[in-house]
Amino acid sequence: SDWFFNRIEEGYVFARNPYNPQQVTRYLLEPETIDCITFCTKNPKPMLADLDKLYPFRQFWAVTITPYGEDIEPYVPPKEEVMASFCNLSERVGRQAVCWRYDPILITEKYTVDFHIKAFTQMTADLAVHTDSCVISFLDLYEKTKRNFPEGRAVTREERLTIGEAFAEIAARHNIEIYTCAEGDELAQFGMNTSGCQSRAVLEKAIGLPLDVPKSAMTREGCDCVLGCDIGTYHSCGHGCLYCYANHDRKTVEENMAKHDPDSPFLIGGFMDGDIIKSAEQKSWIREQISFDDFLN
Repeated sequence: SDWFFNRIEEGYVFARNPYNPQQVTRYLLEPETIDCITFCTKNPKPMLADLDKLYPFRQFWAVTITPYGEDIEPYVPPKEEVMASFCNLSERVGRQAVCWRYDPILITEKYTVDFHIKAFTQMTADLAVHTDSCVISFLDLYEKTKRNFPEGRAVTREERLTIGEAFAEIAARHNIEIYTCAEGDELAQFGMNTSGCQSRAVLEKAIGLPLDVPKSAMTREGCDCVLGCDIGTYHSCGHGCLYCYANHDRKTVEENMAKHDPDSPFLIGGFMDGDIIKSAEQKSWIREQISFDDFLN
């Protein structure tokens, strides 16, 4: 969080291409340039103390809160603590700008279908006042996930449908809309929104403005999510979740975290010999002229 607020203060950030590390992009971090900053996190608490520094920016927060214990998420704070931070965040940025993610849903002898339905029932009751949306997805067995979570298994179709139907009914009682993340249209029959968890419509609701998003920004197969400029870095999250697809292993994460410098323009490390730095072409997608359809939507 200190690093991020330093970047906001200086007005720019450098990000490495994960597939070609010496290809570096410089992004401006200015309210006049950025339509919306989106955060994906399991713990917003470190950001709350200085949240006022982000008020010039439009924001959307996707906060993952699951009922798993340290056996699955060894370094994630207890869900009660994350839920309290979520509620605090919602009160400060607005419930339309925060989304609760209950994912990935995984099934084990401990975390059964009935366990998830019971946990979702209680958590929905506690969070409904602070958000009107929830995102779900089921465990994906990426290669990193298979290596770090060998006991993980695919969730069966029967389990997905049972959970989907139950979750939809629970959410409807609390006026929460459920979005699925890269799960196809399988759960649409229960009234779930299967168009994407950070689609144009979702972000428009968060910032209260219409967007003209180019098709090139919606390139993920299976959903209509808007893919903007990502300044995150793989193999750098310390939460250690067994199902994670972004971390190679704990040793790599610890090595990268040791390279983190809050004063660097890079999230991990600094400049390297041979770096090729280019400034991103940043153009607002906010529609200048609001149409009658915008009022209807």
